[in-house]
Amino acid sequence: MTALGFLHPGHSAEDDYQRIEQLLGTDIRLDLEKSSADRLTAGVEALRLSGAEAVVWASTSSSFGYGWEGAHDQVRTLALAAGLPASSTSFAFVHAVRELGVRRVAIGATYPADVAERFAEFLRAAGIEVTGVHAAGVATRAEVGEWGPQEVTSLAEKASATPAEALLLPDTALHTASHITTLEKHLEKPVLTANQVSVWEALRLTTRKVNAPSLGTLFTRKSVVQATSSPSGV
Repeated sequence: MTALGFLHPGHSAEDDYQRIEQLLGTDIRLDLEKSSADRLTAGVEALRLSGAEAVVWASTSSSFGYGWEGAHDQVRTLALAAGLPASSTSFAFVHAVRELGVRRVAIGATYPADVAERFAEFLRAAGIEVTGVHAAGVATRAEVGEWGPQEVTSLAEKASATPAEALLLPDTALHTASHITTLEKHLEKPVLTANQVSVWEALRLTTRKVNAPSLGTLFTRKSVVQATSSPSGV
């Protein structure tokens, strides 16, 4: 059994992790603890006692919002507190893009425009070209959590208006686990979503490779991205 720990801001799309656990169909357990950006270490002890082998801060905006260096500091603090490899959803996107071997991506964000642009800046700091950013301007996680397949597909289509090798949907409040393969077939390109890449990142940190086509192109890659030797795993 491989146990993976996630600190989650709560209130929306937690059930995506239950769905992903089912789709993995292996001896992998996903454990969630509610947390916030200013109290990240609070839930670490519970995850460590549950047997977690790695910890991911499963929030995108509350990691890239600190900037490239600040996000590194955040994860480093988390790793030291947990005594485990650690990362965040923002870095998960960077590593997933590199795993796919693509350089040009489009962003479909539920966020206000200024927040979505900060995510684009974070990706650019990692050397990733952002061809376009579509921001839906939704103010709350609760509203995003109520979106269904129609709204998710509309967001993806609007974001794909600019040429890109992959599409990124960065909000962890967005339910996407059941829609990834449908979106990829519709858009004819890899789709990376926040909860999907968070789980993939935790697996990366444990060097565990899982083939799960129902979770999209990212989970069908033959190569494996190894965790680094740094305390943060980033």
